[in-house]
Amino acid sequence: MLQLDHIYKSYGDHHVLKDINLHVDQGDVVSLIGPSGTGKTTLLRTINYLEPADKGTITINGISVNTEKAKQSDIIKLRRQTAMVFQNYSLFRNKTVLENVTEGLTIVQGKSKEEAEEIAIREISRVGMADNVDKYPYQLSGGQQQRIGIARAMALNPSVILLDEPTSSLDPERSAEVMRILQNLAELGTTMLITTHEMEFAKHVSNKVVFMENGHIVEEGSPDQIFQNPVEERTRQFVRKLEKPLNVD
Repeated sequence: MLQLDHIYKSYGDHHVLKDINLHVDQGDVVSLIGPSGTGKTTLLRTINYLEPADKGTITINGISVNTEKAKQSDIIKLRRQTAMVFQNYSLFRNKTVLENVTEGLTIVQGKSKEEAEEIAIREISRVGMADNVDKYPYQLSGGQQQRIGIARAMALNPSVILLDEPTSSLDPERSAEVMRILQNLAELGTTMLITTHEMEFAKHVSNKVVFMENGHIVEEGSPDQIFQNPVEERTRQFVRKLEKPLNVD
């Protein structure tokens, strides 16, 4: 479903991604974990060309793009295979919930208003927000806005959904709501690539965990391998820190 080969990304002299290679099968739920500033968000943004990679090849659902030679038409084809859920929601403030979800369907996919609304209402209902279709983002809680962001992504029927810290701006209760929705999507076979600090989600919902540091993939494997029996010493150090209680004295 998704293949990354030798992806590099720099900002000036700062090398953010260094030879990233990753394979994601259809239906995989992959959690990207690691210290802050290690390139996880940049990796997601290179996949859908919000941040063009400097080198490497991205393949999604059979569509392959060499990032050094990509034409705009190639980028559009690749981008249409993905949908992004942002940590700050990124909803249109002047549009209703329904309009936020139908926007991409009508403008990007060229669907009629009637078809777009039918799809949008189905996905809004799936995330438990059917009673809020006429509300504006400012009338919703952060958790509700993120649920609309997920509905908007699902409505596009992408090959893979990219989620950047989808619960980082939420309190624990709202975070749990969003995680339950993602778990439901995982059970439906939705392919997802998620940057997260929610280790319980990574342990119990993901079927693959990728530990990144300093722009490299240090180790990848099943949740049991990464959290219980990691191979790399740096992964072991990271996991051990997660298990230590916070000392607030």
